[in-house]
Amino acid sequence: KVIQYARENKIPLLGLVLGMQCAVIEFARNVANLNKANSTEFDKTTQYKVVDLMEEQKNIAGYGATMRLGSYPCKLAKGSKVEKLYNSENIFERHRHRYEFNNEYKQILEQNGLVISGTSPDGLLAEIIELPQNDFFIACQFHPEFKSRPQKPHPLFRGLIETILNRK
Repeated sequence: KVIQYARENKIPLLGLVLGMQCAVIEFARNVANLNKANSTEFDKTTQYKVVDLMEEQKNIAGYGATMRLGSYPCKLAKGSKVEKLYNSENIFERHRHRYEFNNEYKQILEQNGLVISGTSPDGLLAEIIELPQNDFFIACQFHPEFKSRPQKPHPLFRGLIETILNRK
């Protein structure tokens, strides 16, 4: 409900990992009309698995080091908000997760206005989403807090704070 409220009322939002997954679920349900869309982490029988266990994780019983863990490259879409925030087309970010955006729903979500603005270099994994109609509605599949420092804030945190300050 918080994500829906932020989206509908154009309140700045930054979603991290599960926050991105929940933003995708909310968008799928309330914009793309995929009622009861969910993550298989929460509902293994959901009709619309917009977030699903990574394919390479499906036959692994243990957790921990089996996750997508560590630094991975990400290619940013030209002209996207995140490209402007990072001032780069290619970045590296740290991950720690087992569930991801399900590409089976990429087309329908994009047709309804969701922008996948960051992907793995091969384009197969959605790393960042944004809604261009909102001045700051960005969610990522990684942990920017791992790279943020008091004197050098991460571009996503800096962008969120600047957006909020500019609204005063």
